Amino acid sequence: MFEIVKKRMLNNDIMLMNIKAPRVASGAKPGQFIIIKLDEKGERIPLTIADYDKKEGTVSIVFQPVGQSTIELAKLNEGDFVKDFAGPLGRPSDFLEEDLEEIKKESIVFIAGGVGAAPVYPQVKWMKENGVDVDVIVGSRTKDLLILEEEMKAVAKNYYPTTDDGSYGFNGRVTDCLKDLIDNQGKKYDRAIIIGPVIMMKFAAMLTKEYEIPTVVSMNPIMVDGTGMCGACRVTVGDEVKFACVDGPEFDGHLVDFDEAMRRQALYKTEEGRAKVKDEDKKAGGKQCGCGGAHK
Repeated sequence: MFEIVKKRMLNNDIMLMNIKAPRVASGAKPGQFIIIKLDEKGERIPLTIADYDKKEGTVSIVFQPVGQSTIELAKLNEGDFVKDFAGPLGRPSDFLEEDLEEIKKESIVFIAGGVGAAPVYPQVKWMKENGVDVDVIVGSRTKDLLILEEEMKAVAKNYYPTTDDGSYGFNGRVTDCLKDLIDNQGKKYDRAIIIGPVIMMKFAAMLTKEYEIPTVVSMNPIMVDGTGMCGACRVTVGDEVKFACVDGPEFDGHLVDFDEAMRRQALYKTEEGRAKVKDEDKKAGGKQCGCGGAHK
């Protein structure tokens, strides 16, 4: 059993919980995720690690109560327990394997949309802790929907909030802000890391491709099962079939077939859609990952 040691609302729709899980916290790295189950019969919920404290043995998760399982999770309070909290899962961010001194020579921009600010935060925090200054663009529809602002300001060199309605920060989308920084403010970026809704990542990656900025995106939003069993997170990257939960969740943003990913994401919202995807996978030659990570 895993105790909820902290619970707070980040805005009217999004919640943060700190879970006591020393083993998970000790091995956690930016870019990874966990799977949480409320009880023995509960649904497996994959959630990106939003922060971790190895000393305290806690892991932070951020979620929006939309389905039955996350609605039930939101009803729990500090001192309550969840049945399972498995992780860390997925591949850590690629930059963790790179030469730190070379990273310090780069100009890096992180771009987050909505709840995407949660998985962006531990990556930017890692950069700060290792002496790398980065810019961060965070977008939402309105000011009230922005999350983790103070935390992000503390670790980013430059923090650029954007709102679609112009109620706060830059008036426009994250892509508009990036264009403004490059075209009007003379910014030049060597790398972009983009996390958020799939449609946002698609258009942001299209823009960075125009500027010839190498780009990484996280396909965490399309994960359902978190083990490769369901096939929901199947995504085409270049000429290869990948699964976000076992091969990712991070991929080259200029190679991801976002349209395919969005179609599968929409289909998996209904029973009929899930059956259709499974049938298509069979017709495609058994490319569905049904072996918990050992790809067929």
